[in-house]
Amino acid sequence: MVRVTTVDDVTVIATESLSKRFPRVTALDRLSVDIGPGVTGLVGANGAGKSTLIKILLGLSPATEGRAEVLGLDVAAKGAAIRERVGYMPEHDCLPPDVSATEFVVHMARMSGLPPAAARERTADTLRHVGLYEERYRPIGGYSTGMKQRVKLAQALVHDPQLVFLDEPTNGLDPVGRDDMLGLIRRIHTDFGISVLVTSHLLGELERTCDHVVVIDGGKLLRSSSTTDFTQTTTTLAVEVTDTDEHPDGTRALREALHARGMSVEAGSGLPGAGHILLLTAQGEETYDLVRDVVADLGLGLVRMEQRRHHISEVFTEDEQRKEAAVHGS
Repeated sequence: MVRVTTVDDVTVIATESLSKRFPRVTALDRLSVDIGPGVTGLVGANGAGKSTLIKILLGLSPATEGRAEVLGLDVAAKGAAIRERVGYMPEHDCLPPDVSATEFVVHMARMSGLPPAAARERTADTLRHVGLYEERYRPIGGYSTGMKQRVKLAQALVHDPQLVFLDEPTNGLDPVGRDDMLGLIRRIHTDFGISVLVTSHLLGELERTCDHVVVIDGGKLLRSSSTTDFTQTTTTLAVEVTDTDEHPDGTRALREALHARGMSVEAGSGLPGAGHILLLTAQGEETYDLVRDVVADLGLGLVRMEQRRHHISEVFTEDEQRKEAAVHGS
């Protein structure tokens, strides 16, 4: 049974043996998982069944079998009531280009049942929260991809829902825009107490955003766990430095200098920008001292030096390798 709860343990979502079959594909296959309160990540490759699950929970698509409730309401019979209490940020661009963000979000607030004055007030507050207040009267057609994503987020939040579904909210964003969006998503829960279910095909980007992660593949559950259970602290030290005029590739300069001092150093992997991160085995406090001194000698800026955790993607790679080994060994 899928169960997303608020802090006071009121059930937000509950499904049981939920399946969705199309003529040539099974999108969901008796999905069963428990999820706790907070920000929950629903992770899977494109076609894994993430969007299908959201559409069923919103009452927009009937399940083939099984049952589902949102906020105590049966999705098969109470879809309209559910959509009044839930915010939804769709994956694909669906914004009218010739109206302003203010006009569009006010319209969506009115569609959710807010009276005119309240809709305008909530729209101003929400656009300020997502960082669009200064641009709120510009036509949406002139917005960047990141700004359009923020408009979609604003319309999902404007009616003060109890729960929001965010479908691939970082799609099309550059690394800076992705980080900004992930920070906004985290604050939806921490600042306003709204439950969040966010989908992504990128495991790593949800590590610092979600309290809980559910991974599905082919409509089936692969794993469900708190984010901290997915990862574990290692003795690997992650180091990131800035470039300088003298060393235009600061990462390479640091790697060569550490190699010259007998240290084994690897380039990071698994996340956007990870190629600028060096990984080395920490041998006590002396390793930290050595790295600090080498960085200072080279005149580089130290962005971060921290004990590294496994990325979620690596954990799943290890899980699959163990499964394959078990199959071949049997």
